[in-house]
Amino acid sequence: MSLTGTSMGSGLLDLLFPFFPCCGQTARKAVNFGRTYVVRPKGKHQATVVWLHGLGDNGSSWSQLLETLPLPNIKWICPTSPTRPVSIFGGFPSTAWFDVGDLSENAADDLEGLDASAAHVSNLLSTEPADIKLGVGGFSMGAATALYCASCCALGKYGNGNPYPAKISTVVGLSGWLPCSKFGYFHYGLSYLNWRGLGAGITSSILQQDFEKQVRRGK
Repeated sequence: MSLTGTSMGSGLLDLLFPFFPCCGQTARKAVNFGRTYVVRPKGKHQATVVWLHGLGDNGSSWSQLLETLPLPNIKWICPTSPTRPVSIFGGFPSTAWFDVGDLSENAADDLEGLDASAAHVSNLLSTEPADIKLGVGGFSMGAATALYCASCCALGKYGNGNPYPAKISTVVGLSGWLPCSKFGYFHYGLSYLNWRGLGAGITSSILQQDFEKQVRRGK
């Protein structure tokens, strides 16, 4: 396992504006990501997966777990999210891929944070060899971010409308949810992942049954 230093997101700022009015934020902010941990494949390198941790966690803990899996052909990239004030914690700072104020279907979405994290994932995958399959996955908030990245890939654009460059072929979400589900285009993106050749592995045990049906039907 190897690691890299703090990743600065300031170079992504031009990509991330202008934002949707529903984001409610117009000022530019530098986004400082934490350490990135890399688990090298023990066999022939055939796939690279960016794995995103949950709220309050970091890339180190997941890299240690992923290193034990009998998957010798996968390179795992485990970044650490920025440390930011989290509304659901009363503004207390925590590692988080985006801000979240309410765990409900009607909660407001932090498009600025989601787009910044999706851009970071794309940047991490940008240097992988052309013949390697690319994937993204995660747990909890990391799963939500992974699904957002996959939706951006399927639609070909970020939430702010700018082109999404990463060619993701697989998405895995464990105990997560679909951000921006109130917007029809993200339902469309998730519904057509397989049409675009993306494999989708999603566990949805924490979703309310009626909300889960809406996601699957793309409503």
